[in-house]
Amino acid sequence: MDKNKLAEIAKKLVAPGKGIFAADWSLRSSEKHFEKNDIEHNEESRRQYRQMLFATQGIEEFISGVIFFDETIRQKSDKGKPFPQLLKERGIIPGIKVDKGTVDMEGFPGEKVTEGLDGLSERLKEYFELGARFAKWRAVFGVGEGRPTSQCIESNSESMARFAALSQEAGLVPIVEPEVLMAGIHDIARDEEVTIKVLAETFSYLEKHKVFIEGTILKTNYVHPGKESGDKVDYQLIAEETFQTLERTVPPNLPGVVFLSGGDSPEESTAHLNAIAKLKKDVPWELSFSYARALQYPAIEIWQGKNENKEAAQKAFYHRAKLNSLARMGKYLPGMEND
Repeated sequence: MDKNKLAEIAKKLVAPGKGIFAADWSLRSSEKHFEKNDIEHNEESRRQYRQMLFATQGIEEFISGVIFFDETIRQKSDKGKPFPQLLKERGIIPGIKVDKGTVDMEGFPGEKVTEGLDGLSERLKEYFELGARFAKWRAVFGVGEGRPTSQCIESNSESMARFAALSQEAGLVPIVEPEVLMAGIHDIARDEEVTIKVLAETFSYLEKHKVFIEGTILKTNYVHPGKESGDKVDYQLIAEETFQTLERTVPPNLPGVVFLSGGDSPEESTAHLNAIAKLKKDVPWELSFSYARALQYPAIEIWQGKNENKEAAQKAFYHRAKLNSLARMGKYLPGMEND
């Protein structure tokens, strides 16, 4: 393990003004989004869509890394250039999602555990050869009566720690993503309580497995009331509760925290990040973004699988990336949405 190299890559991923594009939709997820926009869903249409996004001029100003799906990291541009190489030439670090999704946790109704540890070491070596320099593993935690259980939190934390240790041995910076889901009727106080428990256990297991924290990134949710709760809370409260949660759980030697968008709209996700930046707290870690839908959804709605819409879609993708970059610095204003 080259700790210096891991630390260097981790710092680049959370460089000031930049964030990570999570282009790691599974086949099922991409099918859902393509069908919603009346786009034919097949390998070639997915390649054309990704190529359009990756070729957008100027995104390297705001995007530090891209998380690929297994299919995507193997694809090439029309000119035969592998996507990882296409991005690397522009200073964007290629990454890869390596978990294999969630399954029901036996004996614990409503709980999920993430699969993908079997054969992971060999897959990580292959992804490194394909150009990846960081890897991501996602675990999910639903909030409900008696959920998440300690068994669910411990099981997923153990898997994330094992993933992180294996990734670093393969030369890849691990991004651990323990996501407390937004679905539910819980209030923001309950969400904070659960997120604190999940993050505390995550870092406890990372320490037990001797994971090099300076070469690790945390991807997490904003502390947020359940989407079905009906609670209306302002961005300021979400920012304060999220920051307080991080202060209580995240070690000071972690290079950075990147937020996921979850069920929020692109505009809401940008506003959350902006509100956190405007707290102007003196923190040891960078606070950034790792968005999927919140970065690309305006683009896919415009593109609709039609080449004549490519330029307008790329413009929308660039604009969304720029707004999130501004939000990292607390310089985003809602009026900029229409610029």
